[in-house]
Amino acid sequence: MTAATVVRKKHTGPVWEEPLGPAGKAGKGVTLFLVVAVILVPLYSIVLTSFSTQAAINEAGGLVTVPTELTVEAYRQIFTNQLVTHSLLVSLAITAVGTVLSMVVTVLCAYGLSRHGSLGHRGILLFLVVTMFFSGGLIPTFLVVTSLGGYGEYWTMILPSAVSVFNILVMRGFFSSTAPELIDAARMDGAGEWRILWSVVLPTSRAVTAVITLFYAVGYWNSFFNALLYLPDNGKWPLQMILYTYTLQGSSMPGGGVTGTGQYAGHQQIAQLSLQMAVVTLTLIPIVVAYPFVQRHFTKGMLTGAIKG
Repeated sequence: MTAATVVRKKHTGPVWEEPLGPAGKAGKGVTLFLVVAVILVPLYSIVLTSFSTQAAINEAGGLVTVPTELTVEAYRQIFTNQLVTHSLLVSLAITAVGTVLSMVVTVLCAYGLSRHGSLGHRGILLFLVVTMFFSGGLIPTFLVVTSLGGYGEYWTMILPSAVSVFNILVMRGFFSSTAPELIDAARMDGAGEWRILWSVVLPTSRAVTAVITLFYAVGYWNSFFNALLYLPDNGKWPLQMILYTYTLQGSSMPGGGVTGTGQYAGHQQIAQLSLQMAVVTLTLIPIVVAYPFVQRHFTKGMLTGAIKG
C-alpha cells in the first residue's frame, strides 16, 4: 500500500476539505493577497486623489497613486457647500428611519410566518415568494407612488422599497429553528407572542438580525434611483444622488464655482476630480465604520439562516 493510498483513505470527505500541501497554501496566500489588492488599491487611490492638488493630478494623469502635493481644500469646499451638507443629513435621516421601519416590518412578518399554526401563513408565504420573481414594473410603480402624492416627498425614498422578501425568508428560517423548548417554557411562564418574540426569539437570532440590519442600512445609504424618479428638487437629494449627478455626470456643484480645470483657494488649486473623489470617500465612511461591528455575524447569520430555512 502506497503513501498516496493511505492519504486518500484518511480523507474520505469532499476534496475541498482535504488539508492543503505547501503548494496549495502558497497558492491560497497569493490568491487572497491579489483579492485584497484588487479591493484596497482603488480605494487607496480614491482617498489619495481626494487629498491631492490639481498639479499632482495632472502629473499622475488622473487618479493619484503616489502622494506628492496633499491638501484638504476639497473637503473644506464640500463642508462649506450647503447642498452637500444638507444631502448628508438627508441620507443619514433616510438610512436611520428606513432601516428601523424595514427591520420592524421584516421581523414581525418573519416571526408570523415562522409560526406554523398562524392564520394563512402558507398563502401569505406563497404570495411573498411570487413577488420575488414577478413585479408590476417601473412605470406602474411610478404611477402608484405619484397618485398617492409621493412625487417630491421624502417618504418615496423609504416606502417603495421598505421590505425585502429575501430578508424575510432568511429571518423566517432562523426564527423557525428556535428551540421549541424555549418557547414552550416561555408560554408556561405566561408569556404572550410579543414577549416570546422580544425575549426569546430575537436574543437567539442576533447574528441574522445584525446582518439584515446592515443589508437594509447599506441599501438605504446607497439609494439614489428613487430620488432620481421622485425628487426633482436638488435641495431634497440624498448624498448618493449628489454623487451621481456631480461625479458620474461631471456637473459642477452649485455654489462651488469649480470648473473642469479647478479653482484657486489661496495659493492652492482645487481640482474637480479631487472634489469628486472626496464625495466618493464621504459616502464610503459610514459603511467602513459600521461593517467591522457586524462582520463577525456575517457568515453565521447568512449561511446558518439559509441552511436552517
